[in-house]
Order: sequence, then structure tokens, then C-alpha cells
Amino acid sequence: MGLEHQEHNTLKLKKLGVDFRNEHLVFMRRDCHVCKSEGFEALNRIRVSKEGKTLVASLIVMDDPSQLRDGEVGLSDGAIEWLSATEGDKITLSHMAPLYSMSDVRKKIYGNALEPAAFTRIVQDIAASNLSNIQLSAFLTACVGDRLNGDEVIALTKAMIDVGFRLEWGQSEVFDKHSIGGLPGNRTTPIVVAIVAAAGLTIPKTSSRAITSPAGTADTMETITNVNLSVEQMKNVINQEGGCLVWGGSVQLSPADDIMIRVERALDIDSEGQLIASVLSKKAAAGSTHVVIDIPVGPTAKVRSEEAAKLLSKNIIAVGRAIGLNVATVITDGRQPIGRGIGPALEALDVLSVLQNTVTAPKDLRQKAILLAGKLLEMGEKASVGQGEALAADILDSGKAWEKFQRICIAQGGLKIPETGLYRQIIKADKSGTIMAIDNRKIAKIAKLAGAPDAATAGIYLSASLGLRVNKGQDLFEIFAESPGELAYALEYLKANADIIKIEAS
Repeated sequence: MGLEHQEHNTLKLKKLGVDFRNEHLVFMRRDCHVCKSEGFEALNRIRVSKEGKTLVASLIVMDDPSQLRDGEVGLSDGAIEWLSATEGDKITLSHMAPLYSMSDVRKKIYGNALEPAAFTRIVQDIAASNLSNIQLSAFLTACVGDRLNGDEVIALTKAMIDVGFRLEWGQSEVFDKHSIGGLPGNRTTPIVVAIVAAAGLTIPKTSSRAITSPAGTADTMETITNVNLSVEQMKNVINQEGGCLVWGGSVQLSPADDIMIRVERALDIDSEGQLIASVLSKKAAAGSTHVVIDIPVGPTAKVRSEEAAKLLSKNIIAVGRAIGLNVATVITDGRQPIGRGIGPALEALDVLSVLQNTVTAPKDLRQKAILLAGKLLEMGEKASVGQGEALAADILDSGKAWEKFQRICIAQGGLKIPETGLYRQIIKADKSGTIMAIDNRKIAKIAKLAGAPDAATAGIYLSASLGLRVNKGQDLFEIFAESPGELAYALEYLKANADIIKIEAS
């Protein structure tokens, strides 16, 4: 672009106070000379520059002249932050070059397999925010189900690793753990990290926020301690304690994945191929060498059958091997939530009760954490095969895990006690009998309608469990919310879905 043309395409920045999450937006008056001369139309993708920094934004055309004066341009808050701009700065606008990655996306939409170079182009454009949410949604949707073959999943995983960076710990063995998800509660990670770190293994745990669930590990840990650590801060914690529990997005290990997760959350989708690529790319980027993957199986879990779990396990191990990870999988019971709390703060309270060995600690959460930690202890040769669970239980019972957890939290910025929502409603059994089924998806939906995970103190505290005999009027669960409106949403959904907990009369 020539200097004269560049000057003609320059406007002054006006802050409008618009937050549009990960999508960048540019706002122009319909009668703006740049908009007219360049032939820009609404939703065009436009290159926006300021002193050498450049991004791509979707155009919003404004008819109200009071919002922008002649010669002004508006940007969404995220775009302003990206450009390190301030109000009054000169912003240059131009047409963007063709996105070759969109040809790859269209090829995938029509069911064709993609070569590794295609995934590299797509992931690079995602990380650079060159794709709009609409374009990214098209790619994610085209990959749902079994539309990615094994080679494509490997290629996607490698591309996601390559656009970020890999942490180095100066050790030959670094350990990690992950759950496939789809099971409310199930907050084993903080307990596993505490046990494994107390045993002397290195476990730098980077965790995600919720995609389609009422809480992710990062959401839960944020109610207890600081999870927004820089890479340098994370390394300091590991050097001190051997373990940490941080939000992966704060260290930008797989930036393309963080963007995809936000769009997947809005679409409420989580395909198997993308799931494998997401999990393993972050494990590799975090510098892990040995990983245990928990695969819960149940009629309303993410993985519905033992057969599907075994196939998923096989695919995870194959992709892990292809990118240099030693991966072990554990297929677990996913017929009902694990623990009692569902939602960030309520799950955190479960975690603390297990680590503190209280008499009211949920036994299923404790036992599952011991199972997964035991597997890692065996992989790290801290215990012989078959003896890992016994060692994990001993570390937990002795208080060493609780001591290590406190030290990790203090190193990350402090330890606090989670609070619960002020607005509450106890749900009681409408008849006597035995609990035969609990719908994981619907119970999670209630927790989300109550405000979780955005409202950290919202969610559900579950008293019901499979096989439990209950009397009419006995407590099944309690809903927590931060506002009466959110509590009402949850109760309205519950009225239309009375089958969430199935009770069969004797």
C-alpha cells in the first residue's frame, strides 16, 4: 500500500466499550470515506493496523452518526488490547489477502480428508484470529463425529503444538493427568496433583475452563487460589513444590485450542478428534512425557459404551505415541456424578474435604483420585505395578497430600475457602424407593442454568446416589444460585424434566 493510499485509509480510534470475546470487530460509519472508497460491506473481514501491529476484524456498519464522528473508527475491546492502542491513535484499514485456509475448510465441509499442511494453515489462521467465529464454526462442525481419521487427528494435534510453544523442565520425566469429561463433579485433578507431587514426581498441571460442563478444573481451582500464572511464575512454583494447578490459557501453550474451545462452548459441541487433539497438544506443550487419561463411561456420560471407550483409548494412545507421549488410559464408571458438588465452588469444597480426610468427604471422589494417582506413581516407578493405589492412599491418609496442596496454593498466590450461592432450593424425593439412574447431562444442565461456571458459587450439592433407598420427602439435591432469576431458570427446567433422578418403588 502506497503512503498516499495508506494516509487516505487512516482513521482516528474511538473507544466504544464493546466486548466481543475472541472475535475482533471494527465499526465504521456507512458514509465514511474509507468504507465507501474501498467498497467495504457489513461483515467483511478487514485488515486493521497500528504502527506495525496488525489484526483481522469483522466490519460492523453503523447508521447512527452520533456513535462515531466523521474520520473516526471504533474497535472492540479485544482488538484495542491486541493492537496496544489508545483513543485517538491512527488506525489504518485495508482489504485482507485471501485466506487459503478457507479452501481447506470448504474441502473438509464436503467430507474430504485433509493433508497435514492444510491443518497447519487452518490452525495458524485460528491462532492469528484471521478466521471469524462463523468461519471457525464451519471448521469445527465439519470435524464433528468421526469426520477426522487417525492421520488427520495426528496432523491437527501437531499443528496445534507447533503454533504455540513447549515448556521445558530440564527433566526426563514429567507427569500429567486428564479426564475426557462429560461427568459432573469428578474433580480429581487437584487431589491427584497433590498426591503425585508429595511423592516427589513433577506434575505441572495446566487445566482448561469449562467447555460444556458446569466447571473445569481451572474454574474450580480459581475459587481456592490464583490460577492465572505466567510461564515464569509457573516455573517458580514447580521448582519449589514439584506441582502446580494453573489455567492453560494464561500461559498460551496452545493458543489456537483456547480460541476453538470458546467457540465449541457456544456451539455446545465437543467432537472426539478435536478432543484428542486438544488434550494431547496441551500435554505435549506443557512438557509432559507421561500422561494418564480418565475415560468415564455411562449412558449419559460423554462416552456411552465400553466399546466406544476402548476405541477412544486406542486412538488416544496412538496419537500420543505419534507425538512422543507415553499415555495410559483408565476406563471408569460414569453412570453418575463423582463427588457431591457440581459447580466451581461446590466441587472445590469436595476437593478440600478429601485432602483434609474429613468424615464427610465423598468416598467415590477419594477412591477415584487414588486410582488415577496410583497409576501415575507406577508410571513414575515410585510404586511397583499393582501397588500404586496403596501408596497414593497412604500419602493421602498421612496428610502429606494436604500439606503439599497448601504449599502449592501458597506458592501460586494464597489459599482461600470457597463460598456458596446465597439463593438455595432443596429438591426432595416425590416418592419412596431406590435410585436407579441419574442423568448426568440434565443434572449438569440444572447447575449451568443456576449460573455455573460463570457464577462460581452456583451449582448443585448432590445427596442422591445410585442404589440409595430414599423415603418420600428425603433430600435429593440442593440448587445454589447467585441471583433469584438464575435459581428460577433452574427450577423451571427441573419442572419439565422430572426424570433427572429415577426412583423405582420397591
